[in-house]
Amino acid sequence: MTFPRTGNPDNCRKVEFCDVRDVDSIRVGTRGSALAKTQTEWVVAHIQQQGIAVEIIEVSTRGDLRGDIPIRQIGSDGVFVRELELALQTGRIDAAVHSLKDLPTILTEGLSLAIIPERATPYDVLVGKTARTLATLPTGSCVGTSSVRREMLLRLERPDLVVKPIRGNVDTRLKNLDAGSCDAIMLAGAGLDRLGLGGRITEILAPPRFWPAVGQGALVIQVRTDDDVTKSKLQFLNHATTHLEIMAERTCLASLAGGCLVPIGALATHAGQELTLGACILEERDGSIRKIEVTLSTSASLDQGLSSEQKATNLGRMVAARLIEEGALEMLASMRAAEGKQALSG
Repeated sequence: MTFPRTGNPDNCRKVEFCDVRDVDSIRVGTRGSALAKTQTEWVVAHIQQQGIAVEIIEVSTRGDLRGDIPIRQIGSDGVFVRELELALQTGRIDAAVHSLKDLPTILTEGLSLAIIPERATPYDVLVGKTARTLATLPTGSCVGTSSVRREMLLRLERPDLVVKPIRGNVDTRLKNLDAGSCDAIMLAGAGLDRLGLGGRITEILAPPRFWPAVGQGALVIQVRTDDDVTKSKLQFLNHATTHLEIMAERTCLASLAGGCLVPIGALATHAGQELTLGACILEERDGSIRKIEVTLSTSASLDQGLSSEQKATNLGRMVAARLIEEGALEMLASMRAAEGKQALSG
């Protein structure tokens, strides 16, 4: 495997478009973290098996460069994808590999989430240092997480625990845990599995206790919307079932006008021809956590004559509508108002 070159996104505009029709090769962009490169190398290995040459180009993102502060303080959605999208828009790369949960709800104009490979485990997991489960952590134990959604779900289940913000790549978080910075950490199980560290998992945190982030466990290969050649070359990697599940989850998120930083969890699953979507939204107010959740399935009678894609998007809208009936929009408005006040005071 050729080691990826480090690229400077500021120089993207100087790169001329390459016509991939003239050469059977693809330039694939990736973030520089160990997990991002491992995920990209998995994609690249499958592309190379098709006889296509691949050049890996490494691009640093705001989220990578500001690993010392909480993600919410860096800026809006997309802190791990914007620079890769710029490289796509300017023709420096032909495709970008992302963790799907990092993508904003509103897609960047001219770019497409063309290929979604088969999903890995979507669940959050606990890695405990001594205690192996949330239930066995003593009162006052410290649990590290970088996610507001995970923090709220954790505090809902174990309000007697201390939550510590923890950032950095997976290896850094594990080293901090081993060094005693906290008693356990919560993170996405897929990342540990992909890095060959699944043996560190001490508890799987699944719904209805813990709803994962929208798209968690899935990768996406993003390309330019008008680049039919690259889309055609990579289509073999698309997993139809995963694609439908992601459509349902992201439609629900978009219908709520939520983003990847909002504490919303969702998971779509298939059982035969039936698609089921569950979702939750969380809010902290006056020191307490409120959670509302809804689970619905596709209906053969109501969805008769619709395509699979239409059924998935309809299901996403229906779950969002039920959440709205339960007060989701008011919760989101309250959170945004609180964030606005915090920004003004800061």
